[in-house]
Amino acid sequence: MSGYQARFKVWRGDASGGGLEDFTVEVNDGEVVLDIIHRLQATQVPDLAVRWNCKAGKCGSCSAEINGRPRLMCMTRMSAFGREETVTVTPLRAFPVIRDLVTDVGFNYAKAREVPAFVPPAGLAPGEYRMMQQDVDRPQEFRKCIECFLCQDVCHVVRDHEDNKRAYAGPRFLMRIAELDMHPLDAAAETGLDRKRAAQDDHGLGYCNITKCCTEVCPEGIKITDNALIPLKERAVDRKYDPLVWLGSKIRRRSS
Repeated sequence: MSGYQARFKVWRGDASGGGLEDFTVEVNDGEVVLDIIHRLQATQVPDLAVRWNCKAGKCGSCSAEINGRPRLMCMTRMSAFGREETVTVTPLRAFPVIRDLVTDVGFNYAKAREVPAFVPPAGLAPGEYRMMQQDVDRPQEFRKCIECFLCQDVCHVVRDHEDNKRAYAGPRFLMRIAELDMHPLDAAAETGLDRKRAAQDDHGLGYCNITKCCTEVCPEGIKITDNALIPLKERAVDRKYDPLVWLGSKIRRRSS
């Protein structure tokens, strides 16, 4: 595709308000949306605020909404759009705007701090951990997360209901809990921490209604819903409602 002039609409403003502005900008072969935003900065709007870092789809910094869909600007090729199509770039809707395309994603770091870390097994030092490869493979998928927070942005539980943020960790951090719960060496239970119960009671697992929108926007292709959230829901429900588990808890309580 040879060079051409593309029509862009880019949101400009800050916490007090703003709106879309129209631009016409040159596009060359092989370019991505982030290239065009950089060209706009260089040639027309030098004060345009945009967050980015690696430009290789691995840092998660350049998250935005492109034609209404949460994407990484550095991984969205201009060849995906028709030459006559207007490309609209807006900030992540679920988080407060700082300026232009930059949002305050501090909510996510606050939720990350609320998830208890891996608990090492007693009697083993680092380097002495041994696991079956299949036990490693299952949670390893979730370690590919680059924390772009696109899944957090698209999740309608927080996107459309600001008040839910207090009680709901969002798919990225429920996935982290699932990863830890699947870890064969995590000794959280020995310290009295029930990760399944915590997911339900403390992190809002019940708010998730498995629409799979988080999976659809993940740039790493992680099957967040199928491989993390649904299994975590199943284990949490088994723990909470299984009559044998309930009876066992009553017996233990009486005997203690």
